[in-house]
Amino acid sequence: MKKIVFALVLMLASLEAFSQNTIKFLGIPITGTKKEMIAKLQEKGYEYNSYGDYLTGEFNGQNVQIQVQTVNNRVWRIAIVDAKGTDETNIKIRYNNLFDQFINNGKYVSIGDGKISEDDDISYEISVHKKRFEADFKLKDTSINGYVWYMIDGDYDSYRIIMFYENIDNAANGDDL
Repeated sequence: MKKIVFALVLMLASLEAFSQNTIKFLGIPITGTKKEMIAKLQEKGYEYNSYGDYLTGEFNGQNVQIQVQTVNNRVWRIAIVDAKGTDETNIKIRYNNLFDQFINNGKYVSIGDGKISEDDDISYEISVHKKRFEADFKLKDTSINGYVWYMIDGDYDSYRIIMFYENIDNAANGDDL
């Protein structure tokens, strides 16, 4: 009996240690099943839309839709999409403000290009050159195998930010090929 209890305690401790080294979204480790993640996000106040298979609510001051993405029924990514589009000027401001927030947070280091300049013509670059405006961040804690990135999505007069929190350990690695 003592061996069973000891084994159970060890198993729970290892699960806790594993979740400590997993990238988190709103304090929730990006692990487990989609159903479990949706339930945890609902506990945080997000509402599930079963028709669209996403959650709605507010994140970082914006109304958003949150999608839980899986590989082999394991959560590997949380996608956060602005619920409403905006114009080019405002998306530049939002993009650059997000960049500053990540840099000033202290948990992240930028691995991308940085801010968008005032001279960048987003509409032209996206439509003509197929440029993707994207900012990428690794966690400073190198024991956590994940990263966060965001990009501008849209065209001409309506743009959104799509942000991703990814658990690299759960990403597709070709096993299904």
